[in-house]
Amino acid sequence: MVPPHAGRRRALSLLALAAAGALVGCSGGRGEPARRLPRDATTPLLYVALGDSTVEGIGATSAATTYVGQLHRRLRAVYPEARVANLGVGGATSADVLARQLERAVGLAPQLVTISIGPNDITTHVPVADYERNVGEILDRLTRATAAVVVANLLPDLAVTPRFRAHEARAVVARLTVEFNEVLRRQARRHDVELVDLYGPSQVEVPAQPELMSRDGYHPSDAGYARWAELMWVGVERRLVRH
Repeated sequence: MVPPHAGRRRALSLLALAAAGALVGCSGGRGEPARRLPRDATTPLLYVALGDSTVEGIGATSAATTYVGQLHRRLRAVYPEARVANLGVGGATSADVLARQLERAVGLAPQLVTISIGPNDITTHVPVADYERNVGEILDRLTRATAAVVVANLLPDLAVTPRFRAHEARAVVARLTVEFNEVLRRQARRHDVELVDLYGPSQVEVPAQPELMSRDGYHPSDAGYARWAELMWVGVERRLVRH
């Protein structure tokens, strides 16, 4: 549950972000997306989540309060038979998703895939070119081997988290987050992937709302994951068939 007064602060920050056009980045500005979620609400839709500790849900108090769990709950309001397979693993890099999660996801034949990956690439000094190659291969495989709608997110601004705000590596982390997000933008445009902006909201909201972060000062709290799911849902909604 979002703490008292958080709703008002969030509304103010949302107004600022909306004015800047920063809430959601779609798949490259090429008009209507090619892939859509099923029209039939009775479809036993399978949602597969790929990524790192934020996908696994480190910092959340239960599986239901992770962003994956909360996004699944929203999906079930549209598709009552929707199921979820969370393949996220703490510490995963883009290379780990490519080697250990991708083929499992393809084999499940999902209708929806979310992917959040990159912070561990930054903190383990993976070159930007290697990250781009890995992300490109992941998205290429997902879009060629499945009919899934793929929703990715820009990385939150790691430099504004308590872990990095006063860290000597703050400037480097801030720069690399921007560079990695440019990779995600390029690859999303190339592969008809819906891209959700977590970077802009995190810059405004994390410093103003410490309750969005868990005790470790790096992973989201339940409230932070609720906000994450809220933003991701905007990207998912864009791929719903409108009657």
